[in-house]
Formats: sequence, structure tokens, C-alpha cells
Amino acid sequence: MSQSSISAASSANAARRGSAVSRRILISLGWLVFALFLLLPLLIVVTQGLKNGLGAFFTAILEPDALSALKLTVIAVAISVPLNVVFGVSAAWCVSKYSFRGKSILVTLIDLPFSVSPVIAGLVYVLMFGAQGFFGPWLQAHDIQIVFALPGIVLATIFVTVPFVARELIPLMQEQGTQEEEAARLLGANGWQMFWHVTVPNIKWGLIYGVVLCTARAMGEFGAVSVVSGHIRGVTNTLPLHVEILYNEYNHVAAFAVASLLLILALFILLLKQWSENRINRLRAGAAEE
Repeated sequence: MSQSSISAASSANAARRGSAVSRRILISLGWLVFALFLLLPLLIVVTQGLKNGLGAFFTAILEPDALSALKLTVIAVAISVPLNVVFGVSAAWCVSKYSFRGKSILVTLIDLPFSVSPVIAGLVYVLMFGAQGFFGPWLQAHDIQIVFALPGIVLATIFVTVPFVARELIPLMQEQGTQEEEAARLLGANGWQMFWHVTVPNIKWGLIYGVVLCTARAMGEFGAVSVVSGHIRGVTNTLPLHVEILYNEYNHVAAFAVASLLLILALFILLLKQWSENRINRLRAGAAEE
């Protein structure tokens, strides 16, 4: 073997060793950042919630105000998520299947909650539906309360979660095209039959993924709900707001206990998200192989 070949082989081996070292360093840094900024804070929340034992933990999460906050959170999620599913599927269908004037404006409006602060959204609802707002006098005359009540909380939650289902479905439906729907139409299917028997089977895992993201965001919403709820303890407090009140009252153990409950719910939603994401990836890989 010539001297030049030996030198080239040595250089290649050195490059591979350097690449392996760099890869290990980057992976280690990634795990370090994950541990310090994500895992450690979550562990602190749980350990602080259990600081006074399981008895104090369950007392905090089973306290009437905590149960009321949990109930209100579940109700807000149960109302806002289905409404966002209807809007998301409708918007994705329109954007992906049709060309019309204002299509780009619709796509931009769908993304608006990503760029607008939730606090600003809450203030907008107060200005519209509050006692001194634009519709306030009419609402008061008809004994309808939106702000500082469940309807305002639901509206605020809908606003901040509106993009998730639509944004998950739009690229998926655009990728699938319209050939299958056109074939179903030629075979005599009406619009409802095409939707249930052609469109839904193709988008169901993407829809589940969008619903999971929407649910997680709705459960943890703080800013917009904080503005429109009025912080009425036991009446208009969701779980995040209840945690804030407990913490401001220096009842730290109870605050961390309720935060742990919210964390458990979030982890459950995260597991659903990961499962649906893996399912979508497997289906896409299978479609690509075909």
C-alpha cells in the first residue's frame, strides 16, 4: 500500500472519530438541556406537591375549589374542542379542495391566534361583551352574561385553540388531492357519503392528532381565560387560575399539588399525541411504499 493511501485512510479514520465525538457531545448537550430545563422543573413540581405527604396532596386536589376548577376546565375543553373540530375540518376542506377569493386571507386568519397574545384576545372579548363593551348594554338588557362566566371562558379557549385541528388537516388533505372524492362522486355518492366514507378514513389519524393538541392547549390556557374569567374562586377559576391563586396566597404545597394534577393530565394527553403521531408516520410510510 502506498504512502498516500495510508495517509488517506488515516485521515478518514480521524474524521470518523471526530464525527463520533462531536455526535456524542451534541447528544449529551441535548440531554443536559432537556434534563435542566424540562425534566427537573417537572420533578420539582411533583416533589413539592408531595412535600407534606400523600394526605396533604389529596386534600389539596380534592378541596371543593380545586374540584370546581377541574370541572370548569373539563367543561371548557368539552365545549371548545368539538367546536374547533367542526371549524377545523370545514376550513381544511375548503382550503384544500377548492379555489376561491380570500383563500389566503382565510389561511392567515386561521394562524392569527399564533401571533396574537392570548391576553389581548381576552381584552378584546371584554371590550366586546363586558358591561361597558360594545354589546354590553344589549346583553344586560336580555340578562345574558358572557364575560366573567362560562361563555367567556369558552370563547377565549376557542380563540387560542382554533388553529390546531385546521393546521394539522390542511397539508394532509392537500397531499391526498381530490381524486378519490371525484371517483366517489362518479359512483353516485353524495357529499355526506363522500365525507364519511372517503375523507374521514383518510384523515382520521391526523384529526386525532389535531384534537390531542387542541385539548392540551385548551387545558393549559391561562392568559385569555385569566382576563375574561374574573378570578371568581369556585365559580370561574380553571385549574391554571386556581394554581395561581394558591401560589399568590403562599399556599405553595397546595399550588404544586394542583399543578401536579394538571401535569398528570398533560402527560396523558402527550402520550396520546405520541401514539397518534407514530400511527400517522406508519401510515404515511406504508403509503409511500405502495
